[in-house]
Amino acid sequence: MAPFPSEHMPSEHTDPVAQVEPEVDPGQADGQDLPPASVNPMEEYYQLQQDLLLTTLAFAGVIFPSTWIAYSLPIALSYLIGACGGVVYLRMLAKSVASIGRGSVNFGSGRLALVVGLVLVATQWQQLQVVPVFLGFLTYKGALIAYTLWTAMLPKSTAESSQIPGSP
Repeated sequence: MAPFPSEHMPSEHTDPVAQVEPEVDPGQADGQDLPPASVNPMEEYYQLQQDLLLTTLAFAGVIFPSTWIAYSLPIALSYLIGACGGVVYLRMLAKSVASIGRGSVNFGSGRLALVVGLVLVATQWQQLQVVPVFLGFLTYKGALIAYTLWTAMLPKSTAESSQIPGSP
């Protein structure tokens, strides 16, 4: 007696391509419909850019007074200078990303100069401290992570209702 019934054994004449699962429609992932493509992707990008900028400013607006209360005004001002530098950096980065589609090549030397300039000013100016300036600069990263997690956890119905009026 054979270890397997013959009806379950593959035949020598079986087409291996026929056993492959059918292709999934690119408009569906795991049986769920994907949202339709945006009519104006640049408008969507500018909205994202504005949301990230406002989130970064909100983070800085909460962290600055908290730092002032917990530490001192000079440390809080050092943080605020770094946070302002982070907002400028985020704005420069957004403009650079927006110009990618236009074929312009920019390697970010201006953004790097901003970071280096902030650190140099913090090390040379006696009233500033380097660590709060650097952590203030990194505020945009925390805001970016928080915004990403917030939009990922947001229920679909809330995400649709929070879109700009008149947008698809």
